[in-house]
Amino acid sequence: MNLRIPGPIPVPEDILATMATPMMNHRGPQFKDLLYRVTDGVKQVFDTKNDLYILTSSGTSAMEAAIVNTLSPGDKVLNLSIGSFGDRFGQIAEIYGATVTKLNFPWGSAVDIDALRDVLKAEPGIVTVMVTHNETSTGVTNDLEAIASVVKGEFDKLLLVDGISSVCSIPLQTDAWECDVVATASQKGWMLPPGLAFISFSERAWEAHASAKMPKFYLDLAQYRSYYEKGQPPYTPAISIFFALDLAIQQLQEEGIDALFARHARIAQMTREGIKDLGLSLFPDEQYASDTVTAASIPEGVVASDLLRIVREDHDVVLGGGQGPVDGKIFRIGHMGKTTPEDIRGVLDALAASLPKVGFTPAGTAH
Repeated sequence: MNLRIPGPIPVPEDILATMATPMMNHRGPQFKDLLYRVTDGVKQVFDTKNDLYILTSSGTSAMEAAIVNTLSPGDKVLNLSIGSFGDRFGQIAEIYGATVTKLNFPWGSAVDIDALRDVLKAEPGIVTVMVTHNETSTGVTNDLEAIASVVKGEFDKLLLVDGISSVCSIPLQTDAWECDVVATASQKGWMLPPGLAFISFSERAWEAHASAKMPKFYLDLAQYRSYYEKGQPPYTPAISIFFALDLAIQQLQEEGIDALFARHARIAQMTREGIKDLGLSLFPDEQYASDTVTAASIPEGVVASDLLRIVREDHDVVLGGGQGPVDGKIFRIGHMGKTTPEDIRGVLDALAASLPKVGFTPAGTAH
């Protein structure tokens, strides 16, 4: 099967095999060595010297951890959203009692920096800004460096970043851009199964933690910090995925982080060009197009579910559909991790063969 959704991604065979390593004592010296080694490796990918913790949980839990460890009920926060996962970030903060100002942008667009600046000028009581770096529901990457320069450089607010589908695929300079909290998860560019989440935490974030009053237990990063000093996790970890992470980091280091980013960019460009060559349209403005997932518009008159079903049943290619307001209007091709040109050619060939069956003639074919 050619699994081409925006996560979970296909896991290489050698990494899957490593998960069969026998269990070890997560309170013992072997795991201590493993924990310190992989944490240092993850920090390199985050480009940070900040504290970083590995949670046995999903990416959404790391988003929740970012909020509950830095905020109190009633705190005024600004949530920047360009899609489904940006909306989710704000919803979590609202559920825990934050006063959320929502700055939403049309799906398929990116955060407007001037609009961000205007809101922060108009509402000086805002203490924290939350943003999703890469929005997989629309195939858009925000200019996080520009966002951070306004949030940190001009207004000195706390900055919480959902980097779930960007870290390890798209450049994110945690320290250089002064991102206070960055969250990501294993099933994206890390070449791993779902089950681990990673979260970096700056000194400024720890200052916020000292006064944060939102309830937390499993996600209280103070527990992770305390146990990390002993070389342990506070709670039972997904040990098998730790083994896989250890190998994945070795492979990332051998390839080089810059080479990793360049490879993702090449595959993304190949995908976008292939979509346009078929006569299809990209959903977002191409200047904001993501290097981890390509979103294409469903042609007029084509039923999205029929197209995805035929591609899956006839060609064993699994693509992502649209979410929320773009359900039935777009499809998405994930290309994180070790996606090869052959993988993408398989997707494009499947689309070329399937589109005529749903009433669309691809470009370059006979009418």
